[in-house]
Amino acid sequence: MKKWILFLAMAMTVSLLAACGGEEAVGTEGESKEITIGATAGPYSDMVTKAIKPGLEAKGYTVEVKEFSDYIQPNNALAEGDLDANLFQHKIYMETFAEQNGLELSEVIVVPTAPMGIYSNKFTSIDAIEEGSSIAIPNDPTNAARSFQILQDAKLITLNSDSDPLTVSEKDVQDNVKKLKFQPIEAAQLPRAVESTDLSAVPGNFALAAKMDLLDALQLEAMPDQYRNRVVMNTADLDSQLAKDIKEVVESAEFEEIIDEEFKGFGKPEWMTE
Repeated sequence: MKKWILFLAMAMTVSLLAACGGEEAVGTEGESKEITIGATAGPYSDMVTKAIKPGLEAKGYTVEVKEFSDYIQPNNALAEGDLDANLFQHKIYMETFAEQNGLELSEVIVVPTAPMGIYSNKFTSIDAIEEGSSIAIPNDPTNAARSFQILQDAKLITLNSDSDPLTVSEKDVQDNVKKLKFQPIEAAQLPRAVESTDLSAVPGNFALAAKMDLLDALQLEAMPDQYRNRVVMNTADLDSQLAKDIKEVVESAEFEEIIDEEFKGFGKPEWMTE
């Protein structure tokens, strides 16, 4: 009889320990505290690792950061449940990808993003740019539109007042002050184009991948929030505790301090500057 009592006591102890262990892996609303966040290799995986992960770990999460080398897999992995969130894309890309692939994706919060810049090894300032200079610009419509907006902000061109800022192209250039010669090329090749052209409009992610200093740009983009990267989750999870916790971490003073120290030149979203 004593043996049976001892056996039952041990069984109850094991069950209690197992239950406690289970509670450590589950949030207050029954959500898992072991999460995976995907990001493209480089500044945005660094941002997750250095600025987001510590805040989530302080809230009791176990965070794995998974790096990707392309812009297709992170959203597919999110939709398939292999990721809980990702960070690599702007609003226009997210909405277009979701529509084309039948996915339900939503942003949790916009984060500081590396801006496009006008770079040159020939000129040291916008004012020094000579008439007839060549400038390499992205050959995809979205990034090309961004390059024309920067050139207008730098007062190098004037765009048609009726044009849509998100879709402007060379045909919308009303006045080309310096008679610049536009050379559309693949965005990934734009950092190299600094060597072969007078000017190059380089998206921030490609500039950083090429070890360029954002602050060396002659002109940095006044980036609309549509072009800033955001933390994205499946729409069905947008009201989850994890989504709320990610938002709280990104809105914290600690997050902004890390951005100011580790991500110099990154443009802050409107909510951070209001």
